[in-house]
Amino acid sequence: MKVMRDGRPVTVEVTADGAGLVSHAGTALVAQVADKVGLTNALSLRLAGIKQRRRGHDPGRVIRELAVMLVDGGECVSDLGAVREQDALFGTVASDSTAFRMLEKIASTPGLLDAVRVAHARARARFWELHGAPERLTLDVDATLITAHSEKEKAAGNYKGGYGFYPLQVYLDETREALGGLLRPGNAGSNTAEDHKAVIDRALAQIPAESIESLEILVRAETAGATHGLVDYCHEGNMRFSVGYELSESVRAAILKIPEDAWVPALDQDGCERENGEVAEITDMVDLSAWPEGSRLIVRRERPHPGAQLSFTDHDG
Repeated sequence: MKVMRDGRPVTVEVTADGAGLVSHAGTALVAQVADKVGLTNALSLRLAGIKQRRRGHDPGRVIRELAVMLVDGGECVSDLGAVREQDALFGTVASDSTAFRMLEKIASTPGLLDAVRVAHARARARFWELHGAPERLTLDVDATLITAHSEKEKAAGNYKGGYGFYPLQVYLDETREALGGLLRPGNAGSNTAEDHKAVIDRALAQIPAESIESLEILVRAETAGATHGLVDYCHEGNMRFSVGYELSESVRAAILKIPEDAWVPALDQDGCERENGEVAEITDMVDLSAWPEGSRLIVRRERPHPGAQLSFTDHDG
């Protein structure tokens, strides 16, 4: 088979005899896709100013190699060695120190992170042009606790008693693409509406303008997204929203009053009924006047798993 290395096709022999093995071979396809959709070239053009020597490493290729490393399961810059060892597939790969300096330069120089985002958006538009855009846009917003085992910049204690970071991300459900992220310390709030709005703005900037205008957009978040700031933002932006809702006493009382025949089977994403799960609507049983007009409140029940604490109706445990 042939793979592209330094812009030239190189023949790689595939055998099953155990001799001359090349690990991580599939990652070469990731690099080729980045080149094909113009991502590598777009990064090179927008980051050209940080290349200090004519023979130095091309910034676009360094970022591409770091992306390949992450796709391959890497977690830190030093894991770039797994890519560097595959000279037959990737050619000359930047050293760990060179890659680190380039990341530091991009992060500290005003405008360069925005330049990287613009390059990503152009490449995504090209990919959707070649592959086809999704029929709808479902933006999943969620935060993740990341543990830091030493004193790192902006690391802080979190609500679970740990220490580290609490970044907020947006993923596109239809294509599983990461559209935006917001780096935050571990003590950042879970339901900070301004953070949610900021990261969704970054995600929307990654989507081609014609798709924003023509496709239905749904923003999904857990209970942390049930803030008036976020919901009003979605409503004003003509975006649908689906967020978790606090289990207050009024909601608990409404659920207990639902007639048995009002429960209907829950559906999976493919439209098939779930074996364990039913839903019902209690919009008319709870005061939602403070939320945007047309808001609905849907509840779900499931059979408890073995060992579950049945505290919903049994207040004494």
